[in-house]
Amino acid sequence: MSSERLQKIIAAAGIASRRKSEELITSGRVQVNGQVITELGSKANPETDHIRVNGKLLQGAQRHSYLLLNKPKGYVTTMHDPQNRPTVMDLMRGVKGRIYPVGRLDYASEGLLILTNDGALAHQLMKAASHVSKTYLVKVAGTPTEDAIAKLRQGVSIATDEGKRVRTAPAAIRIVKESANPWYEITLIEGRNRQIRRMFEAVGHHVEKIKRVRYGPLTLDVPPGEYRSLTLQEIARLKSATALQAAPGARKPAKKSSR
Repeated sequence: MSSERLQKIIAAAGIASRRKSEELITSGRVQVNGQVITELGSKANPETDHIRVNGKLLQGAQRHSYLLLNKPKGYVTTMHDPQNRPTVMDLMRGVKGRIYPVGRLDYASEGLLILTNDGALAHQLMKAASHVSKTYLVKVAGTPTEDAIAKLRQGVSIATDEGKRVRTAPAAIRIVKESANPWYEITLIEGRNRQIRRMFEAVGHHVEKIKRVRYGPLTLDVPPGEYRSLTLQEIARLKSATALQAAPGARKPAKKSSR
């Protein structure tokens, strides 16, 4: 086997995602043949070099796992929580090997979450340029006007966690249940932290519930708190979706009219 970038080797071994693997390297927690490596461009041969992460010898690439979880609300999407709140990893009993969530659903949100140890795929899904669509059912306090919904479809200015202002990409929105507190189906091609909540706050409405029901080619089909393995066909379609949407000129989801 020829030399490969260290972050790719670490991700393939299921230690962390590609992005987290890069952080491990830059923070000086990776050694190759006894030498601390901090440069991201560094390469190694996983078959002949002794690679240690946090002092532990890398055992090489492990078999990839791909799981779909129906996350209930009241769980955080992290490996460990400093506040000792329940994490999605508490729901993954019986899973062999190390896996980690792709992206996040916040504490009060629920629905489809992918977990894997395929660092390359996780990296492709999480980077902003992937544009893999994600669909949510959203319950809103009060009834937004047609003008407000039109603004959300076109994109609105929201604050990021860093305090900057960004404009959201166009979103597909349709109403699925009319009431004093209506439900909408919303499809996004990006996934900023608390994006949907901040989008509706921008037009004067509080979001009461969020449930992710689709992620690219995947559809939520297991009860809350349960998980299943992806089929070979689903894995292939998910990988194809990242390749397709990252290609130049990839199309954005069509806007849906309200009914």
